[in-house]
Amino acid sequence: MTVLAAIPSPTQGVWELGPFPLRGYALCIIAGIVVACWLGNRRWVARGGAPGDVLDIAVWMVPFGIIGGRIYHVLTTPEPYFGEGGDPIRALAIWEGGLGIWGAIALGGVGAWIGCRRRRIPLPAFADALAPGIVLAQAIGRLGNWFNNELYGRATDLPWGLTIHQWDSSAGRALTGADGRAEVLGTFQPTFLYELLWDVGVALLVIWADRRFRLSHGRAFALYVAAYCVGRLWIETLRIDTAEHFFGVRLNVFTSIVVGLLAVAYLVAQRGRPREVITRGAEEAGAREDGAGADPSTEPSGGHPVETPADGAAGRRTPPDEGDRPAGG
Repeated sequence: MTVLAAIPSPTQGVWELGPFPLRGYALCIIAGIVVACWLGNRRWVARGGAPGDVLDIAVWMVPFGIIGGRIYHVLTTPEPYFGEGGDPIRALAIWEGGLGIWGAIALGGVGAWIGCRRRRIPLPAFADALAPGIVLAQAIGRLGNWFNNELYGRATDLPWGLTIHQWDSSAGRALTGADGRAEVLGTFQPTFLYELLWDVGVALLVIWADRRFRLSHGRAFALYVAAYCVGRLWIETLRIDTAEHFFGVRLNVFTSIVVGLLAVAYLVAQRGRPREVITRGAEEAGAREDGAGADPSTEPSGGHPVETPADGAAGRRTPPDEGDRPAGG
């Protein structure tokens, strides 16, 4: 029996289908979005939301997230675009890889806020429903880095080391030698795999904690952010790809610390608040049954949560405080 000496990497990340290039990176991003919407919809409907809400808000959230992710990547890794020998036009080439999660969350959150405001949905409750799906989308997206032979760590001789090829990012394939074989750069820490596994663990943690403690008012989302930052912090110390540094430390290390601490502070500040009750789904079903034909998203009460005691006692509701009303309500 032979032991796997290293994890192989693809020698090609783009396949030409006539005039259309099929890119592994793009497929992974799309697959992640589909999983996030599917799981987010299931969780949102279980919370009392209407079935179409997640897709309607995703129309705003996804484009904003992709733009934000690209902007963050370019700002924190400017050398390939604005450094010596760089090509500024390549900053627009999202298909070559390079989406920063912090920028994606920041601008994606703006898109989600716009979508929630238009449908009178409380953003914190909506974010709680989406949190596990978002981190699973990140996990799937990391497979795109594998297809692109990028974002690996330090050189290693561990059995699970990752084989990396000399890569032509514009062509989306490995460079080949005179013998026609893909040129190998070396064997490195598979940081894409570390983060993929960590993200799956974070998704399971959030789902468990949400069921166990009935998290509310954005606390499930904050737990996802805090747990992700812990993993990203140690994974970031292994990576050797080009990045901005401050005091000899990668920028994303500082970002992970700051964002993680803010998430923990939010978790503590919001503790003890009862869970919202979302009634959009029931109201929409009732409207269909009555044949009213009205769009529940236009009803003032459709998106306002009604809080219940923390022990979840049935049949007891208290009106929402003014501070709990979403913007635009």
